[in-house]
Amino acid sequence: MSISGKTVFITGASAGIGEATAYAFAAEGARLLLCARRKEKVDIVAEQALVKGAQAVQTFDLDVRDHAAVGASIAALPAEWSSIDILVNNAGLSRGLDKLYQGQIDDWEEMIDTNVKGLLYVTRAVVPGMVERGSGHIVNLGSTAGELPYPGGAVYCATKAAEKSINDGLRQDLLGTPVRVTSIDPGMVETDFSKVRFRGDESRAAKVYQGVVPLTPEDVADAIVWAVARPAHVNIAHVLMTSVTQANSLMFHREQTGTTGNTR
Repeated sequence: MSISGKTVFITGASAGIGEATAYAFAAEGARLLLCARRKEKVDIVAEQALVKGAQAVQTFDLDVRDHAAVGASIAALPAEWSSIDILVNNAGLSRGLDKLYQGQIDDWEEMIDTNVKGLLYVTRAVVPGMVERGSGHIVNLGSTAGELPYPGGAVYCATKAAEKSINDGLRQDLLGTPVRVTSIDPGMVETDFSKVRFRGDESRAAKVYQGVVPLTPEDVADAIVWAVARPAHVNIAHVLMTSVTQANSLMFHREQTGTTGNTR
């Protein structure tokens, strides 16, 4: 199915998987609607997306945790941007790697509010229009962490397990409409994910990737575009993807440090 000229809305598009996904859709000639909390960063992505082939780009700042802001931002879109064809619910993060009984409640709130409630808020604002128009595709970013929890990651893993349930429940609720729903579930991806988790501690973040070959953001973006480009009657429900050095969220092959670790 051709993506050229389609309007693609990507949350958390200022870096990492969101940025790579914007460029991948740009190369297909899509029109990009990009948002993130860091407007100055997403504006740079927009400039690059135009160079890479996007037909047009619109950006705005948005914290998906803010229900009122999500609704107002979608309602205020100019007419030429209001018919969203493809939604990529990418915004998400992890905080800390504490044992559950020692965890920071503020970290829990931020993960749940972003990864679960933010996904719900954006979906609720966008999907009714897709149903009304009789076309659309929602792509949700899951994780191998939603399949199997790992030590110190209970709350983050729970948010990704929730994403999986929301994804599958939405697909059931849309049965009888042409709207498609896909969850892309990557394992370890080398982005700022670990740096965010450890609040800027670059040394600790770098250790996550030592001795392994992680996925790249471009690998994940490629899977997203592939799922969207299937024929209109084909719905890819889940894509569970890792590098060859990872089996699941607990097992890695590390050249120097063993076979276990933590992931997205």
